Amino acid sequence: MKNISFRNDVLPLKNILYRLALRITLNSAEAEDIVQDTLIKVWNKRDGWNEIESIEAFSLTICRNLALDRIKRMGSQNDSLDETNLEKVDFSSDPYEDTIHKDRMELVRKLVNGLPEKQRSCMQLRDFEGKSYKEIAEILDISEEQVKVNIFRARQSVKEKFQKLDNYGL
Repeated sequence: MKNISFRNDVLPLKNILYRLALRITLNSAEAEDIVQDTLIKVWNKRDGWNEIESIEAFSLTICRNLALDRIKRMGSQNDSLDETNLEKVDFSSDPYEDTIHKDRMELVRKLVNGLPEKQRSCMQLRDFEGKSYKEIAEILDISEEQVKVNIFRARQSVKEKFQKLDNYGL
């Protein structure tokens, strides 16, 4: 029998939950609210934690469902991810190279934000959170094959659009 602790097993998931909610809603304030709501829901289900195979998958599923409900209510009038999330890594000392890198990161971010929600969620969980196909399938309640197809399509779409824009300018 597993002994799940809110402090040790659930609270450390806050950043992952936030990134998932942010990837779906594209709004940092909404994402923060969703994380709080998720933690409350997970806490309220504490009597059944021992029957849950993965508290992380359970928490991510709740977070995703809350985020999807929220964007349905908001009418999907999303802006973009917070500007503060841009990469702040210094890859070179050349300001020109820095500018090109930042512009490319911004372009990729916009392309990912423009993906359909399922593709965006699959890509987020796989490429940014490092989840396995099996975990993603559980979290999103789809088959592993659907996860692979969504990730493939998302990557292809981002790659094609990026190359087109990068070659011909914005």
